[in-house]
Amino acid sequence: MSVSRRGLLAAAAGLGAALALAACGGESASAPAAPAQASAAAAPFTYTDDRGRKIDLPKTPARIVAQVGSAAALWDFGVKPIAVFGPHKLSNGERDPQVGNVDITKVTGLGNVWDEFNVEQYIGLQPELLVSSMYLKDTLWYVPEKSKDTIEKVAPTAGVMLTGRNATEVIAKYGDLAAKLGADLAALDITQAKARYEAALEALRKLAAKGLTIELVSGSPDAMYVSTPEMVPDFKLLSDAGLDIVKPKVDAQGYFESLSWENADKYEADVILFDSRTQALGLEEMKKKPTFAKLPAVAKGQVYPMWVETPYSYQKWADLLEGLVADLGKASKLP
Repeated sequence: MSVSRRGLLAAAAGLGAALALAACGGESASAPAAPAQASAAAAPFTYTDDRGRKIDLPKTPARIVAQVGSAAALWDFGVKPIAVFGPHKLSNGERDPQVGNVDITKVTGLGNVWDEFNVEQYIGLQPELLVSSMYLKDTLWYVPEKSKDTIEKVAPTAGVMLTGRNATEVIAKYGDLAAKLGADLAALDITQAKARYEAALEALRKLAAKGLTIELVSGSPDAMYVSTPEMVPDFKLLSDAGLDIVKPKVDAQGYFESLSWENADKYEADVILFDSRTQALGLEEMKKKPTFAKLPAVAKGQVYPMWVETPYSYQKWADLLEGLVADLGKASKLP
């Protein structure tokens, strides 16, 4: 499957906003000492990733490098990578939400923007495993095409597939990997977060009875992107919970439909959930587009943020779903 750079970036969001974070990667210095995982010890490690690749190692990896989404998921399960790549630091120096609860002062940053990966620094870290999510089966997210062959030779790599799964399924996949890396899934903070997540998901299912039609959008200066609920875990979860999500006429990549702002009224919706990441157009900017501003959901104030690419952990998704339940609980069907 051939995917353009722009198309792949859009796929990550399930929407069509190209990444525009400031380049702040590779700023951490020497390799930190590998953290002690919960119960890894010197046990052998066997794992088959979603590419069908089997990893057999004589001992459980401790020196783990991960794309920020994977790093954030593993971190909340108790597995602490030593380095990350992908958006982890905002232009003001603060932590990017995509890196979740990872303490960016305690990990090495190998790159902060698309196509940025410090290979020499990576080699110097002496990694034992690299972990990344995937939107396409054999493509590790944020591993540059130009250096992937070199990166693959340094240490084993594990890919976790996102496309076609919902968030619950992806969280479980990261939990399984974390357990193999020594995490204790029965730890109190994890079980409490899972209980919150499941309660919020059940509340979301009950809200489906309201019959709200929901449109998933992301804005750029020149276009509004309407996402399908079928491909990306964030949105598939909403559809699987029974919510009525607008199904746009997607492009060849299958993730979204690109509309000019003049055609922002193509679909009718009671509620609009918008991509609230820093690289997407903000709500106030979108409201400056006349056709968007006149949409019934916008006029009624039934436009709510949704952080796309929320890390796949029970902690982060409990937060997201609780906020979403509160917002949708306020909304009503429009005439």
